[in-house]
Amino acid sequence: MCGIVGYVGAKNAVPFLLQGLSKLEYRGYDSAGIAVRTNDSIEIIKKRGSIQNIKDIIGARELNSRIGIGHTRWATHGNPTDENSHPHVSSCGRIAVVHNGIIENYIELKEKLTELDIKFNSETDSEVVAQYIGYLYKTNKNIFECILETVKVLQGSFALCIICQDCPEKLIVVKKDSPLIIGVSEGENYVASDVPALLSYTNKVCRLPEKSVAIVTADEFKLYDFDKNVIEKKLDLVNWSVDSAEKSGYEHFMMKEIMEQATAVKSTISPRINLDLNNNLVKLDNITFSEEYLKNLEKICIVACGSAYHVGCVAKYFIEEILRIPVEIDLASEFRYRNPIVKNSLVVVISQSGETADSLAALREAKKLGARVISIVNVFGSSIATESDDVLYTYAGPEIAVATTKAYSTQLVSAYLLTLKLCELLQKRTLNYDKIMQDIKKLPEKIEKILENKNSIHDIAKKYYNYEKVFFIGRNIDYAVCMEGSLKLKEISYVHSEAYAAGELKHGTISLIDDNTLVIALATQTKLVDKMISNVREVRARGARVLFVASENCQEKLHEVAEDVIVIPEISDLLSASLSVIPLQFFAYYIALYRGCNIDKPKNLAKSVTVE
Repeated sequence: MCGIVGYVGAKNAVPFLLQGLSKLEYRGYDSAGIAVRTNDSIEIIKKRGSIQNIKDIIGARELNSRIGIGHTRWATHGNPTDENSHPHVSSCGRIAVVHNGIIENYIELKEKLTELDIKFNSETDSEVVAQYIGYLYKTNKNIFECILETVKVLQGSFALCIICQDCPEKLIVVKKDSPLIIGVSEGENYVASDVPALLSYTNKVCRLPEKSVAIVTADEFKLYDFDKNVIEKKLDLVNWSVDSAEKSGYEHFMMKEIMEQATAVKSTISPRINLDLNNNLVKLDNITFSEEYLKNLEKICIVACGSAYHVGCVAKYFIEEILRIPVEIDLASEFRYRNPIVKNSLVVVISQSGETADSLAALREAKKLGARVISIVNVFGSSIATESDDVLYTYAGPEIAVATTKAYSTQLVSAYLLTLKLCELLQKRTLNYDKIMQDIKKLPEKIEKILENKNSIHDIAKKYYNYEKVFFIGRNIDYAVCMEGSLKLKEISYVHSEAYAAGELKHGTISLIDDNTLVIALATQTKLVDKMISNVREVRARGARVLFVASENCQEKLHEVAEDVIVIPEISDLLSASLSVIPLQFFAYYIALYRGCNIDKPKNLAKSVTVE
């Protein structure tokens, strides 16, 4: 969940370290630091709070070094303090380490090192890595061998970037269950935990394979496994532009990314289906299914976290309606602890980053149990993409804001396309299939219409920004969308909100409704509008104010029971989530704006959740 950067080359490392860390601020952090090698020592500058604190300390100093590492920390072990900030230094003072992930056996290792009179300066699990390498280095001056010996005793997940005072031209990096990338350029090389840190410097990257170690110099890098065997290097070109990771005139990344959804959805759809309305076949990259596999397919299991899980909740309704195959939806953090039954199942793992720790662990459990795994991810070459049997990439481009918007939308249309492909192969195409296909092709233009209407949502949000209690209610697919709308509101505005199946209000929850409550009700499912109106009357009778989000063909009866109605274009009920979620994104954004919140970097949250 933290950010790592590293540099080795002919230039001064400090400007890249500071800019690279700034580009990774979106990941969430509560302290920052850098370590650079000078002629006499490794100099550490680290501080609780923002990267600006580091810049202020450096000030007008001429801090110059051709090699260095940097880190933004999101506290897990130990409070956010100066002492717990990274980088951490070995007791000999000659080795500095930054670490992402969790060292699960750090207490055992710390006790062992403490018995050897090694003093610790922090409460973190990460310092154990620096101290263990330093302990070995006392008797073995080959830093590479000391690092290899250390990683073999570490349990958990770790991305490491290490410098040694006695190796003035080498960065050593390690990857296990936590992302790390080497950026390649002429006469200098870079290290980062995510692409945006590198985009201004190079688009040529190597994503470190699982359980690998690299020695990085200004001119090259060499890649090894943990047993010191050479690994073949694979370079990828990042097709994201520098501008795609910038705000481009918007006040916040979140607004920029909301406004990019029509383009992102079209980019995800267009390689897979012919936008010529006469052709209704789906091409899913290079994913194929044998007749025998399809014949034995009994169910689909969707595994995800956070907003990706909410995508799965919508997809369950869609898949079961279209394919008539049962779908299970699991939180990734729960999946592998319930001894899941996945025989004759297709497991679909959904993750924006492709590095979500719980989802990666669930993927490995599913494969261990013999399931075929397809992942829906946004990042090429990510761990989840690499370890899946098949991968369906979304084409959302970089998403910087912590609150996901365009990643959700592109994951959702990817789930639609996967379903329709299976529908073709299983020969279950119906008239409804063709209507759904036509409407999928129209999604970008219908999304654009909602985006053009953002000012009206802005005006509505102004009425409700001071409410401290918000309930989202809906039925069927609308309920699944309510979960995402509620998450958006609470994560960036800190308003307490919950999503409920509208029919369940009477089983206890309605006791919480009073005249200080805002209820946001969704009505996009034609057959359920009358039921929703009844539920809204119940909450209004108890004093709540009501905001409806409804399809054009469902809106007629709603104005008499709601203070405000946001109307979305008409579309097949099964695809309504792709439209109804967007007003909820806007609403959350504007509420947070009125409340003065840090929209792109909400407190206590991080973009890429790479710890369990």
